Amino acid sequence: MSVSDDHTRLNADSAAIAADSDDSEVRATLAAATPLMLESGASLGPFTVAYQTYGRLDANRGNAVLICHALTGDHHVASSHPITGKPGWWHQMVGPGLPIDTERYFVICANVLGGCMGTTGPKEINPATGAVYGLDFPVITIADMVNAQALLLDHLGIDSLFCVIGGSMGGMQVLQWAASYPERVFAAVPIATAPRHSAQNIAFHEVGRQAIMTDPEWRHGRYLVEGTRPRAGLAVARMAAHITYLSEPALHRKFGRRLQNREKLGYGFEADFQVESYLRHQGSTFVDRFDANSYLYITRAMDYFDLAAAHGGVLSRAFAGTATRFCVVSFTSDWLFPTAENRTIVHALNAVAANVSFVEIETDKGHDAFLLDEPDFVRTLTGFLGSAWAARCRSLGP
Repeated sequence: MSVSDDHTRLNADSAAIAADSDDSEVRATLAAATPLMLESGASLGPFTVAYQTYGRLDANRGNAVLICHALTGDHHVASSHPITGKPGWWHQMVGPGLPIDTERYFVICANVLGGCMGTTGPKEINPATGAVYGLDFPVITIADMVNAQALLLDHLGIDSLFCVIGGSMGGMQVLQWAASYPERVFAAVPIATAPRHSAQNIAFHEVGRQAIMTDPEWRHGRYLVEGTRPRAGLAVARMAAHITYLSEPALHRKFGRRLQNREKLGYGFEADFQVESYLRHQGSTFVDRFDANSYLYITRAMDYFDLAAAHGGVLSRAFAGTATRFCVVSFTSDWLFPTAENRTIVHALNAVAANVSFVEIETDKGHDAFLLDEPDFVRTLTGFLGSAWAARCRSLGP
């Protein structure tokens, strides 16, 4: 389907949109008439956003749920990934009868600006030059990502969201949505996130970026033009980051000090231990589906995130007067975005008398718990969405 065909289809009435909504990928061209102004001062447009939808948009256009993905995620939230063939990254949460019930909600998930799965980013062609952007792509922020998503909703004819949901970097987007577009967000679920990136997390990201940029195949970001790929550097970046998504108890339970396909130590530098083999596998498979420059840009966007900074250093001011209903979720073993940082969000919302609930899920699965089978988390999300939907229906009236 061409972009012009997309435009025609997506500007049809709600019944047509509902009839055509499925789990297939769609790409929309946005900001063609008026470029998107970025926080850096640069502008971008036109640009493409790749996204998927599930379920049907109701007659009131009031059942839309936006799911925001994390750093290495994408818009394939509940359907098979086209490169890996694996199920969508939240397939256990999104679908008929699941917590994010596609028989009730119209679910949208878009690849973020700067991404590498169809949305414009450093691996795409710069229309001004006819060459791959590379490092000529402007630096983007979480707010830029959200502003691009808002343009997508405009394109779809959706004025307001029933709920915006996301974990980790997706949670940052949720907070930005609530701060930038409070009138468009009825409910918000930021999961395992923070109102700003910590020094520790910036440090981990810098290790990953240096691994990429010191790989001789990176070629100062010109690897696509020069026919190379910094596979080794990107794999190391993924390995380092993946450790932060887990917890020590989870690593011990899963691997301990067990050896990999051997009965004794090899006294060399092959993967003696199962945990070494696991991390190498994570790194090698990641490079097949992700772009190295996108990794640089998206990690930098997370590093720059500081919601209070735009509000005089006072986080509560970001939510002043909000009518959005919030459910903030954290996990006890998450040391990447620990509970204390999630509580900071709750305290800021309490300071402006926002409607907020908070749940800390006890688990040893670490930061990635929101992506895994965690029954208490499932119950929390199901309960919150159910009560928020009942309130939404009352506000819409008969």
